[in-house]
Amino acid sequence: MTVRHFRVDGIVQGVGFRPFVYRTAAELGLDGWVANVNGHVEGEVAGPPGAVDEFADRLRHDAPPLALVRAVRLAESPHRAPHAPGFQVRHSPHPDPGAGPCEIPPDAAICAACLRDLRDPADRRYRYPFVNCTDCGPRATIIEDLPYDRVRTTMRRFPMCGDCAAEYADPADRRFHAEPVACPACGPRLAWDELRGEEALRAAVKAVADGGIVALKGLGGYQLVCDARDPRAVAELRRRKHRPAKPFAVMVQDVRDAARLARVGATAREALTSPERPVVLLARRRWHGTAPLADAVHPGLTRVGLFLPTTGLHHLLLDELNRPLVVTSGNLGDAPIAIDDAAARRDLAGVTDGFLTHDRPIRARYDDSVVQFAGRTRITVRRARGLAPAPLPLAVREPVAGLGAHLKHTFTLAADGRAHLGPHTGDLSGLETFEAFQSSYEQLQHLTGIRPQLLAHDPHPGYLSTQWAMRQPLPRTSVQHHHAHVAACAAEHGVRGPYTGVAYDGLGLGDDGTLWGGEILVATLSGYRRVGRFATAPLPGGDAAVRHPSRTALGQLLGAETLGTPRPYPWLTRDFTGRLDPAEVSAVRAMLARGFNCPRASSAGRLFDTVAALLGLADQVSYEGEAAALLEAAAGEEHSVPLAHRLVRTDGLWVYDTTPTLIDLLERQRGGEPVPLLAAAFHLTLAIVTAELVARTVADGAPRTVCLGGGCFVNRRLLTEVKRRLHAQGLRVLVGEQVPVGDGGISYGQAAVAAARVAEER
Repeated sequence: MTVRHFRVDGIVQGVGFRPFVYRTAAELGLDGWVANVNGHVEGEVAGPPGAVDEFADRLRHDAPPLALVRAVRLAESPHRAPHAPGFQVRHSPHPDPGAGPCEIPPDAAICAACLRDLRDPADRRYRYPFVNCTDCGPRATIIEDLPYDRVRTTMRRFPMCGDCAAEYADPADRRFHAEPVACPACGPRLAWDELRGEEALRAAVKAVADGGIVALKGLGGYQLVCDARDPRAVAELRRRKHRPAKPFAVMVQDVRDAARLARVGATAREALTSPERPVVLLARRRWHGTAPLADAVHPGLTRVGLFLPTTGLHHLLLDELNRPLVVTSGNLGDAPIAIDDAAARRDLAGVTDGFLTHDRPIRARYDDSVVQFAGRTRITVRRARGLAPAPLPLAVREPVAGLGAHLKHTFTLAADGRAHLGPHTGDLSGLETFEAFQSSYEQLQHLTGIRPQLLAHDPHPGYLSTQWAMRQPLPRTSVQHHHAHVAACAAEHGVRGPYTGVAYDGLGLGDDGTLWGGEILVATLSGYRRVGRFATAPLPGGDAAVRHPSRTALGQLLGAETLGTPRPYPWLTRDFTGRLDPAEVSAVRAMLARGFNCPRASSAGRLFDTVAALLGLADQVSYEGEAAALLEAAAGEEHSVPLAHRLVRTDGLWVYDTTPTLIDLLERQRGGEPVPLLAAAFHLTLAIVTAELVARTVADGAPRTVCLGGGCFVNRRLLTEVKRRLHAQGLRVLVGEQVPVGDGGISYGQAAVAAARVAEER
C-alpha cells in the first residue's frame, strides 16, 4: 500500500477536474480524497504503487478539455493509510490569502451535450437558456472568490433543487460538481418587463423580427441584437449607438451558415467551433441577388466578423429567428460594456426597444474575443471572453503589473512564470472606462493573489493609465510604447536574447519627445535602441489630424521631413486639395507656417491614413484604424507594381523617405491608375521598405530574429507580404498569436520588460 499526497497546478478549478480525479481513482481502485484548495487541486491517494503511478500519469495527460495542467506533484503522506475506504470529493477549505498566484478559468461556450439537452423535448432542461455542465458555461464572469465553489460565485443565490443536487453529487453524471448547474425549477430565469421564461423569449424574438433592437444580457455583459439582414434596423442601431462605421459582429447558427457568408478555412472552422467561440474575421463571399447581410454591417470592408452562439439563450434566439444577427457590445460609443442591470437600463434605454435579461449577476466584464488568420498564423485582435483571464507563459518571478496604454486598453498581472491579461476595457478616455479598469484590476488582483511590487507604464503623461500609476505607492518603471509592442511578441515566443523589432502603429511617445509609429529597434526584453524609422511629418491639429486623415495628408504633402527629395509639385496636389474645404486648407497652411499645434510623427499608421485620404477613401474617420481598413479593402486581391521608395542614412538611423512614394502615387493617380491597383501598390511598397530596412540593420549587425508588433500588423496583406520577404532573407520572423498584436498587447509587453529589468537587478 502506497499513500501519497498530490497537488495539481494550472487551470484546474471550474473545469471538471475534481470529478475527473474522482473517476480516475475509482477506475484504478484507489482510496483517498480530492478538494479545491486556494487556486489549485490537492488531495491524497492510496493503493498499489503501480496504480498510484498510473493515477499521476493520467492526471498529467488525460485531463478534461477545459483544463490546463502545469504541474502534478506527489509527496509522501504522513498517513500510513487513507482516512476512510473509497474516494471522496471534499468541501474546499477556507482560502489562504498567502497561498500564491491562482489561475482563473475563462467562460466556455455551450458544449454539444448541453446543446442536445436544450433541444430534446424529453429532457428536463429543454429550452432552458442557462443549461451548462462541467465542460461549458460561465466561469470567470461569475467567480467572486476562490476556491471555486458555488458559494463563492454569483450562483450562490440559487439553491439547487433535488434533481440538480442529485446530479451534482453523482460521480457518473457530467454535472458532478458543476458549480453553475441549474434547471428551470431552481436556476436563473429570463425576463422581459413583467414577462418571464418562454414569454420573455417570445417578446424578444418578436421585437427583432419586427426590425427592433434588443438588449440581451449575455455571459460577460449586455449585447445589442438586431436582424443583420435588415438595412433599417442596422442603420438605426448605428444611429442610436453613436457608431457610424465601425463594423458589427454577426452571430450565425453554425459553420454552414458562416460558410454561406464568408470563406471558412480549416483554421477558421476550428476557431469558430472552439469552446472560446471568438469572433473570427473572414473574407466575405461575393453576393449575387439579395444580400444576406445589410451593407451597413461592415461598410466599405471586404471582411466580416462572424461567430457562433456562446450560450443556450443565443441558440434559442437563432432557432426562432432563423437569420443572422448583429450581436455587438451593449454600450454607447467607447464606454465599457454594461454588466449591471440598473446601469444597463439607464444607459441603453435610448438604444434598445426592450431588455431580455435574467437574474444571474455578472461579476466580471468580458467582451467578445476577436481573432483572424494570416495563412495558418492566428492573430489575436482582442483577447477577452473565452480567452481571458487564462494565463500565458512569461519569464517572471516577482509580481509585476503592466498597466497598458490608451487605446484598446488592457492590463496584465504577472508572477511565478505566468501572466494574466485582464479583460479588454476599450479606449481609456473617460470616467466610465477608467472606473471599469480600476474595478477589473482590483477583482483580478484579488482572485489571482498577485500583488504587484513593480508597475510598468507608458511614458505618455496624458494617458490615464500612466497618471494612475503615478498615484500608486509602488515602484514604477516606464516602458516605451513600441518597445512594449515588440517585447510582447518576443516574450510570447520565449525569445530571451536580442532581437530586431519592427513596430508599426498609429502613435506612441518616443524617448526623444516626438511621436513614433514606424520603428525599427534592436532590443532585448529589458532595453532597446532605435536603428530605423519612417520620415516625420506634422499632424496639423494633433488629435484632430488623427480623426481627419485629409489633415494628415496635408501635413505629409506640405511639411514632411526634408531628406533630399523635393516636396510634390503644387500641380500634383491640386486634385486632392481641390476637393477639400478651402478654409480648412488655408487653416492647415497657416498652422504649418507657424508651427502651431503640429506635432511631428514618424508613423506607419498615419501614412496609411495619408494614402487613404489621397485616394479618396477617407477624409475623416470615426474609429481608430478605419482609414487603413478601407485601404486594405480597396486593394482586394489586386496585384500591382511597387511605388517609388527611398531609404537614407541620417543621424545613425536608416530612414524611409516617404515623399517619393507619395509623389509616385499622385502621378500614377493623375495618370488614371485605378484606386484598387494603387492601394495594392502601397501595401507592396511598405512591405518592400520594411524588408529593406531590416536587411540593412541586419547587415549592420542586428539580430536575425525579427519580432513584429503594432496595430498595423492586423492588416493581413501587409503582414503576409512582410513575413514572406523577411523569410526570403533567411530570417526568423515572429508575430503575436495569443497576445494581441495591437495596443491590447501593450500591457503584456510592459510586464515582460518589467520582469526582465527586475531579473537584471538581482
